[in-house]
Amino acid sequence: MSEPLPVGIGAALSELAGLLLSTDSFEKLLQGVAELSVRVIAPVATCGITLAQGKRVYTVASVDALARELDEQQYEHETGPCLQALYSGEVVEAVDLAVEDRWEVYPAIAMGQGILAVLSTPMIVEGKPVGVLNLYARTQRAFSAVDRQLAQLLAGQAAIVVTAALRRYDEVTLSDHLRIALFSRSIIDQAIGIVMAQRRCSPEEAFGTLRTISQRRNIKIRTVAAELVDAVQCRSEDNASQA
Repeated sequence: MSEPLPVGIGAALSELAGLLLSTDSFEKLLQGVAELSVRVIAPVATCGITLAQGKRVYTVASVDALARELDEQQYEHETGPCLQALYSGEVVEAVDLAVEDRWEVYPAIAMGQGILAVLSTPMIVEGKPVGVLNLYARTQRAFSAVDRQLAQLLAGQAAIVVTAALRRYDEVTLSDHLRIALFSRSIIDQAIGIVMAQRRCSPEEAFGTLRTISQRRNIKIRTVAAELVDAVQCRSEDNASQA
């Protein structure tokens, strides 16, 4: 007899489906999916969402800077649970990275960031994997059977929402969405670097600062980041003209 699903999962899936109706951008939609995953699956420390476009892969949403780093290290080294899940279309789990012999140097990289378990669940559309929901935990054997079931439900619902979003925004293509998301991510990364230099803090703390400002002002984090980058560039130009 299988374990029962947590009582709150119905409400969580309703919230996920409702994102499509209440969200005005593809990027924000996927960001909502990532944040919901962390709230619903208790062991998760952070979450990133990967989408594939042709032979290229991108992190289009992440709960924090750590998730982006954990995803992007896999792309850089061309190996890891995310890529294996994407290419195989099957769920890939590392229950204990300390004894993991797959993916070359990646387990050591993830452990260096305090991550000991990973669960990568593919998002399937029309029988093909289009992306991956990547869940990272700080404890070994973190994910229970129920957690894995929840991850599959969320990834499945996310795939449906992504498909519906692309149909809703049919004036642009997936490539356009990814280009916009990547441009936004580049601006956010620049802003994180600025905050780190100004406050001498970690990437996670810098990202948290940007998020706090975004929430307080009720504007997108991308807008906060762009304003900060523009302000720094203006100051640099003013200093150069006065030199």
